[in-house]
Amino acid sequence: MSLIKSISGIRGTIGGQVNDNLTPLDIVKFASAFGTWLQNTKNKKNLKLVIGRDARISGQMCSSLVTATLQGLGIDVVDLGLSTTPTVEVMVPELNADGGIILTASHNPKQWNALKLLNDKGEFINAEEGAKVLELAEKEDFNYAEVDDLGNYEVNTDAFDIHIQKILALPMVDAEAIKAKKFKVVLDAVNSTGGLAIPMLLEKLGCDVVKLYCEPNGHFPHNPEPLKEHLGDICELMIKEKADVGVVVDPDVDRLALIDEKGEMFGEEYTLVAVADYLLKHKKGAAISNLSSSRALRDVAQSHGSDYFASAVGEVNVVNLMKEKDAVIGGEGNGGIIYPDLHYGRDSLVGVALFLTHLAKENKTVSELRATYPAYFMGKKKIELTPEINVDALLTKMEKEYQNEEVSTVDGVKIDFAENWVHLRKSNTEPIIRIYTEAKSQEEADKLGDDIIAKIKSLI
Repeated sequence: MSLIKSISGIRGTIGGQVNDNLTPLDIVKFASAFGTWLQNTKNKKNLKLVIGRDARISGQMCSSLVTATLQGLGIDVVDLGLSTTPTVEVMVPELNADGGIILTASHNPKQWNALKLLNDKGEFINAEEGAKVLELAEKEDFNYAEVDDLGNYEVNTDAFDIHIQKILALPMVDAEAIKAKKFKVVLDAVNSTGGLAIPMLLEKLGCDVVKLYCEPNGHFPHNPEPLKEHLGDICELMIKEKADVGVVVDPDVDRLALIDEKGEMFGEEYTLVAVADYLLKHKKGAAISNLSSSRALRDVAQSHGSDYFASAVGEVNVVNLMKEKDAVIGGEGNGGIIYPDLHYGRDSLVGVALFLTHLAKENKTVSELRATYPAYFMGKKKIELTPEINVDALLTKMEKEYQNEEVSTVDGVKIDFAENWVHLRKSNTEPIIRIYTEAKSQEEADKLGDDIIAKIKSLI
């Protein structure tokens, strides 16, 4: 079974059985539920929704089904076509729409697709709202429009231009400083929509762009998650081209990984660290990431006299805490930059513009800039438990076991030691505890994970 219904949307593999995989009937049902929920919430006629999709092979089919379903409910649709997640998020309030749907399975392989749901601010709907959409889908309580009340359909081709102009207008983006450097940038867009949007931005910033996998045909040339083990081609091309910086995005362009001039990974965790370093130099205020993100962000924030706070894992949770703390910058350690002066969503385009501004003003190479940040290494492990074991009770025991340390129970149990930390989260679908660690060396991070596993086993 590959159909995952969650508060943030519905995703699954294309084809197969209804309710088992992401079939046309599942897409229609879920689009109907979201449209109906919006109609009930807004309590008005003539709703307008913005939709856009990444370049995956099933995107056109999914988009057609969603569009027709919304029109069938009497909802007007503005179709951005091939787009990015942050572009759709920007365009919902820009067009005074009532919500949006992004058709993307983010970093999942090509057989997956998903519907991600936005409110009228262009932000992901929250847990309570998502639960109501799921309930409507389960009941199939839909009332479609009669023929004279069907929704209208229009195509908008200006979205990338509008998004990029908004980025260039930001006071903290210094296009002239970037242009003066004449950066040579290699871009790996994994044959999705980053291959359309990012070159447009880089050319406006006066960069020489070398394109790798920028044809938006949805045939991903490597695993689309922007991790080191998938990025050998761009690392080689960096050296061959004698380029200044490498830019890697996932299929929907909300995660940004960087490569230095030596063909080495900058480190996904450090995308946010570098951007925060630049912004907090100029404006004091909070920096936010989730509990599983690197301690380096906390260190950089404190070095500028700013506060750092950690939210539960999940973009919605990061955004909620950013709003509560009126944060200057936030995001996730997977290369997700959330810059509230533009919008509350992970955005690789604004991430590129802010990083290149920082790089230009520091007058360093990418590797030299990376060397200025504290070095941390992360480990990820898991412990599989038998179904009869009470995982919550086990996590409570771990909390008591380490009560003399700095412990957070916002999301699972996170234990902060002087030199390292460990974060324990239970899986929602199976009897597993996921164990994230960070330390000053990879060996220490891995050893801490093993020690914690041993401790958990001793408590069972």
